[in-house]
Amino acid sequence: VQLVESGGGLVQPGGSLRLTCTASGMITSVFNPSTMAWYLQAPGKQRELVAEIARGGITNYSESVKGRFTISKDSARKRVHLQMDSLKPEDTGVYICKNTDSYGNIRWGQGTQVTVSS
Repeated sequence: VQLVESGGGLVQPGGSLRLTCTASGMITSVFNPSTMAWYLQAPGKQRELVAEIARGGITNYSESVKGRFTISKDSARKRVHLQMDSLKPEDTGVYICKNTDSYGNIRWGQGTQVTVSS
């Protein structure tokens, strides 16, 4: 099983990006009840939770992204998306996908770089 992120890049402040994490090799019965999350590893800072989506579609966001970012899950394609709008320079960093399945197993992706700069 691998978590593969995509969609990062360079964007100007105020712009948008859509990140995708694909759970490659994970069977649907494991993916569907999993909690999927996005973390930000900013330069010189600890890794922090940005957004997560649990079983039943329950979502949780950090205060810094509420109202700007939206997390969603595509169970048919075993993907999770992070729609990022009104991006700020402080959103810069590596965005890393995390999967926690119902057995307590944790998997991390390699991350995708997001740079917000003019």
